[in-house]
Amino acid sequence: MKIGVPKEIKIHEYRVGLVPAGVRELVDSGHQVLVQSGAGAGIGFDDSSYQAAGASVAPRAKDIFAAADLVVKVKEPQLAECKLLRSGQTLFTYLHLAADRKQAQALIASGSTAIAYETVTATDGSLPLLTPMSEVAGRMSVQVGANCLQKANGGFGVLLGGVPGVAPAKVVILGGGVSGTHAAEMAVGLRADVTVVDRSVKRLRELSSIFGSQLKTVYSTAHAIEELVRDADLVIGAVLIAGAAAPKLVTRAMVKRMKPGTVLVDIAIDQGGCFETSRPTTHAKPTYVLDGVIHYCVTNMPGAVPRTSTFALTNATLPYVKALADHGWRQAIAKDIGLARGLNVHAGQLTYEAVASALGLKYRAFRSGG
Repeated sequence: MKIGVPKEIKIHEYRVGLVPAGVRELVDSGHQVLVQSGAGAGIGFDDSSYQAAGASVAPRAKDIFAAADLVVKVKEPQLAECKLLRSGQTLFTYLHLAADRKQAQALIASGSTAIAYETVTATDGSLPLLTPMSEVAGRMSVQVGANCLQKANGGFGVLLGGVPGVAPAKVVILGGGVSGTHAAEMAVGLRADVTVVDRSVKRLRELSSIFGSQLKTVYSTAHAIEELVRDADLVIGAVLIAGAAAPKLVTRAMVKRMKPGTVLVDIAIDQGGCFETSRPTTHAKPTYVLDGVIHYCVTNMPGAVPRTSTFALTNATLPYVKALADHGWRQAIAKDIGLARGLNVHAGQLTYEAVASALGLKYRAFRSGG
């Protein structure tokens, strides 16, 4: 099979769909890999590194899309890329369609088959291709939040861990999943006053067992969230409903009652965000201020640390890329029901119900042979 790896074109996105080691695995299995020139430059791999692994290098994205049977990316295709996709071609990447009607319509119009990293499911129900980036984003959320809290950056002017005789900052984390847990680990490590909010009592028990008295846990209700965020210095939104739009847990009215200089970091922004006041931002301009509250809503947070993120991601995606290349997408999803759950678009139809529901578009379940 011909596998294409284009250069990412989202603002300040330096990750790449395959590293040279992955290319070698695919080439050794008899596949052809075509990489766009400069695709790996942001993580320290020049074109010669890919050529040494057996890839061919092409100068333009349209060369990649024109030649490839399977296109492997990191971020959702931008509209210009969607125009390069065609019927009979498979796209394997993050999509996050529930918050992006234009992209969904463009993929539908392309006639291509689009498989989303974020809805591929493991046998235990976890999301193996979302997990590594959730880990990165969770850890980064505390790092960027602490930076935004500095007075020179518009924040309240508090140190997360405080110092002897001075209370630490109050950090509230909405969601105790993968990203929320990694955010908690970082915030606790910096000696902040950390509270995790979740609607799963089982998960709250698990977090209490992991962190003990270093972490507070609260069952998620609108009242509890309202009380906690009013006094918080840093609020991290880390909720996830696989494939669907994130619930708006923090309302505009709640934001108005927060202290000026409070920081909100919305990890869920790819799925529309869990703060009512959230809107997508980029690494070029990551924050904005509304009602005196700093909002950090970058849609590709892990792109800020692309080398770490690319290796973490491609470690997880490579077995699936190999399965798609070895067997073709139809046979691959027939063999792996978890991979089948990644199918979001096929032959001009949305095939993931939660996405269709979020966008108000028609949904058609994929049937083998359909």
